[in-house]
Amino acid sequence: MLRILTGPVRFVLFDFDGPICRLFAGHSAEQVAKDLVQWLEERGLHGLLTDEERQLADPYDVLRAVDRRHPESDLVDELEKWLTRQELNAVASAWPTAHADRLIRTWSAVGARLAVTTNNSPRAVERYLDSRGLLGCFLPHIYGRTRDLRLLKPDPHCVNRALRAMGADPAATLMIGDAPSDCVAARRAGVRFLGFARNARKAGLLREAGAEHLVESLELLSRVVFDMGDTKAQ
Repeated sequence: MLRILTGPVRFVLFDFDGPICRLFAGHSAEQVAKDLVQWLEERGLHGLLTDEERQLADPYDVLRAVDRRHPESDLVDELEKWLTRQELNAVASAWPTAHADRLIRTWSAVGARLAVTTNNSPRAVERYLDSRGLLGCFLPHIYGRTRDLRLLKPDPHCVNRALRAMGADPAATLMIGDAPSDCVAARRAGVRFLGFARNARKAGLLREAGAEHLVESLELLSRVVFDMGDTKAQ
């Protein structure tokens, strides 16, 4: 399956938090979401979120909820900057996803063009990749969160930005992501999608979103890409 899926691929789009690393490994994303809610409450903005929204486990969902009520406001701008600081601080304790470094270097070495398409801050992405010696495999193609939060995935904005900037044919492009929003964004942009599901819960959510191809580890994918490159070199 992986050989068929990756065979025609010339452009690879990686989501960041999941396929490349676990950004909040030392401080869970769920805790960051709670801290974001607390930040609002400490400023007397308890009523800004519904009871359901205050229980959200994803900080980006909390950010979107505020943006829906106060789009392009100073409040949203301040919240986004707060979240960016959390992401930048988290880089030091992020856990590299097993086999991701090797996969990235191998795909780059065999001539694929790589990009990051993520809801994370591009500054955090660049800091992490630089710490792993991987930044050169991606530059300048890192497309992260902008000030317009309506364009976060599942909107395909960051995916389309990458396609345009690289001059990529969607039919020759593969996106790797671990969230339903990644799957939806890839489908809307017309690119192939491979779901990275490190546990059964992730796999179930991805399948519900329509993902047809899943891997629980990047090890086999890394070997497939290496073998393809070795075959081309013969």
